[in-house]
Parts: sequence; structure tokens; C-alpha cells
Amino acid sequence: GYKLYAVIAPAIAAQYGHDKLGKVVTAIKKLGFDEVVEAALGADIVAYHEAEELAEKGFLTSSCCPAFVELIKSKFPTLTDNISTSLSPAAALVEAMKENGAEGKFVFIGPCTAKKAEYGADGPAAGYFDCVLGFDELQALIDSKEIDIDSLEEDALNHATFYGRNFANGGGVAGAVAQALKERGHEDFALKPIVCNGLEACNVALRKASRGLPEGNFIEGMACTGGCIGGASCLRHGNKDRDEVLKYGHAAQLQTITEAVEGSKTVR
Repeated sequence: GYKLYAVIAPAIAAQYGHDKLGKVVTAIKKLGFDEVVEAALGADIVAYHEAEELAEKGFLTSSCCPAFVELIKSKFPTLTDNISTSLSPAAALVEAMKENGAEGKFVFIGPCTAKKAEYGADGPAAGYFDCVLGFDELQALIDSKEIDIDSLEEDALNHATFYGRNFANGGGVAGAVAQALKERGHEDFALKPIVCNGLEACNVALRKASRGLPEGNFIEGMACTGGCIGGASCLRHGNKDRDEVLKYGHAAQLQTITEAVEGSKTVR
């Protein structure tokens, strides 16, 4: 009696390979989902807004990793005002979709166990999702229905840009913000990103920033080494994961973040 949406994180390309992703989309629909949309489009939206906020404030930390945000709030409270005010990508996308009139149940599928707390009933982004699944749980559902992914036809995903899709890799957020700064007319803003892979690196960067000695003006914080491709709910962790996400990114039809953000106004 309702429409069921799957919002898939871009790290999914590292789980099955970018060339098989269209078949995975078909498999997800065979599980009962009516629509499959890319959280990477939400990443484009986030980068677009973070670029403007960074240019205004001069110093900012990313907000897409809930574990990183919680680290700031618990250990470095003086930096709380510097956390990007943007929602995390998947929530930003669902917000846009609901503004466009989308109605139904929304399920996030990704690599991150921390998203269960972020999007849960008592979480900081409660109300955007009705359920959160890890990639391991998605595969368990596919196995339970005896779906042979390799035998399926491909379905298309054409919502996001290279920049949004590359959020899954360490350095991807900073790269997207750099592109968005250019597109939003802030070419004169000298972006000096600090890319932190893993909580130890995050701690070091935040400690320096809290003492007024930041090495840059934008801290991209990822609790997992390598970025989201290192998430606890991933099916695998390998040396080729980063390359698979890059290939997925380069296959994007949309070329600019501005184009993706404009397109988000019609996704529902």
C-alpha cells in the first residue's frame, strides 16, 4: 500500500564492481523496492551547500560521517560551530525528494553501521529513513530470495556526478567541495583540505584545530580508513575498492554539481 524507495550509498560500487551495479539495482527491485536512487546525488547537494558555507565561514569540518561528527561533539566541543550544517548525503537527498512530493517508505543501504544510530528514532537525523541496511544485510536478503545477480538485466543509475559518487573514497568530499567552490563563483577561495582517514588521523587534525593551529581550512573526517569503502557493513575490503568507485564515478553522465543539484528538484 505504499511506495518503497532504496537509497544506495556510492560505496556499493566497491562491493560488486561498477560494471555489475546495474544488475544489483535490478536485484534490489526484485526484493520489492519500487525505486532505487543514488545517495551520491545527495552528496552533490551537500558539496554544493558546503562550498558556500565554507566560503562564508572560512573554516569548516565535514558532516557526512556520523562517527566523525560525534567525535567532535564529544571530545572537541569548541569546534561544534564549525561542523557543516548540511545533512548527510542520503538524508539531503530524501529531504529533496519529499519536497518534490515523494511519498512512501525510505530505506538507506550502505556500508556504515553508524548510520543506524544517525537515522534511528533517537538519532540526530531521525525521520528521514524508515530502515537502514548494511551491504551485508542487503546481500543476505538477496541470498534469501535465491536471486542470481549475474543472470539479471541491467537497470540504470543516472542521478549523480563523479564528484558525488566519489564521496565514498577518502578525499572525495574535499574534491567535491573544491569543484563546487569553482561552480559557485568562489575561485578566489584558497581551499586547503585536511583529509583524515581513520579516527586517529581525525583526532590529530581536530586537536590542532581546537588549539587554533589548523593545518588547513576544511577538515574531511572519515572514521573508516579509506573512507566509506572501509565501512563495517561492507562485504569486502580490498585494494581495488577505490578504483571501482572511481570507475563508477567516471561513468556518470552528469558533468557538473550544479547540473545535479538542479536535477534533484525533479527526483521523486
